[in-house]
Amino acid sequence: MRLCLIPLLILCLSSTAFAQNEALKKVIDQKADEIEEQVIEWRRHFHENPELSNREFETAEYIAAYLNELGLEVQTGVAKTGVVGILKGGKAGPVVGLRADIDALPVVERTDVPFKSVATGIYQGNEVGVMHACGHDTHIAMLMGVAKILTDMKEDLPGTVKFIFQPAEEGAPLGEEGGAELMVKEGVLKNPEVDAIFGLHISDDTPVGVIEYRPEGIMAAVNSYSIQVKGKQAHGSAPWNGVDPIVTSAQIINNIQTIVSRNLPLTEQAAVVTVGIIRGGVRNNIIPEEVYMEGTIRTLDADMRKTLFERLETIVTNTAESNGAEATLTINKGYPITYNDPELTAAMLPTLEETAGKDNVVLINAITGAEDFSFFQKEVPGLYLFIGGKAEGREAAGHHTPDFYIDESGMKLGVRTLSNLVFDYTARSAGQ
Repeated sequence: MRLCLIPLLILCLSSTAFAQNEALKKVIDQKADEIEEQVIEWRRHFHENPELSNREFETAEYIAAYLNELGLEVQTGVAKTGVVGILKGGKAGPVVGLRADIDALPVVERTDVPFKSVATGIYQGNEVGVMHACGHDTHIAMLMGVAKILTDMKEDLPGTVKFIFQPAEEGAPLGEEGGAELMVKEGVLKNPEVDAIFGLHISDDTPVGVIEYRPEGIMAAVNSYSIQVKGKQAHGSAPWNGVDPIVTSAQIINNIQTIVSRNLPLTEQAAVVTVGIIRGGVRNNIIPEEVYMEGTIRTLDADMRKTLFERLETIVTNTAESNGAEATLTINKGYPITYNDPELTAAMLPTLEETAGKDNVVLINAITGAEDFSFFQKEVPGLYLFIGGKAEGREAAGHHTPDFYIDESGMKLGVRTLSNLVFDYTARSAGQ
């Protein structure tokens, strides 16, 4: 029943009826202006106090306290450290989910901001620096701002909003469940059932004021993998007495780069296979017995992913065997493609253009980044967007880097966009 709602809206409602009430848009704009300073203050608090995946205890407590202050129905401990706030509007209507991710990364910050993170945490058994190096701090602050605006306007709201503050988007620690998948498993989209869900991500290389979108696949499926190479230990001066897993690993790394360049139809979709970790050896003159590697796979097509998996297994196994070594490949489940429902995307495109200006709403190609927002989209129609956060005159350092930097003036567009999406979607779904 829910899946038929969006096409029905498109067929039955004229573009005039489709437009959000002008008075409500002006109220949202005014309230976004008024709360911008507070949103920036929240962002700086979270930036200075980052926490790793499934360890966002203080972050969750701070969020929950504010949602309680707004008078929302608040659920805590969702998917370990997640927080959900439920706002019931003054009129009957659908249920909309809004999601922000709340976890940080094991990165030591190098930016020169006064609210620079000096926090540390434990990642895979090691003490590491912790930084919001992907903008999740801005996502939290923006969604808190939206919660304030929509609460103030709840009497005009036809429907219900679920504010979903999700932990562990960057991946749960080894041996743990977490993130959007666990939230879905625990029923975050139920009671009441969510009809559509919206999310956004700030981008450090997209100009402030710009919204980027794409129907269907906008971000890649991701799978992490590990390779254990086993050789025979020997003295470094006599390698012929052993089987060198380091040389074998080097050959494996080189050989798997041919999968994308030689086995996949890249004119159809992009794909990536990368090695990000390699560990082996304890001393310069000892050939070790084992080498361990980890990497990531990004795909935008199911058949290409299947081919990549098969070729990776063949190359890893046969390259090791050709050197007299053994290798074991493990491919983890990962995240599906972040897939924007085409009907929902088309339905909400006028809202995006009204909010940012038509010239500032840009259709983009799919990217090989990944997002576990995709687990929500597997259950209900979803729309995931990018908004600009590039500082003028400052070269973008890139996400997940020590120099990651966001122009905080970009957050106001995120607040306005999510607020307008809610009002437009609920009003149209309620037939107003």
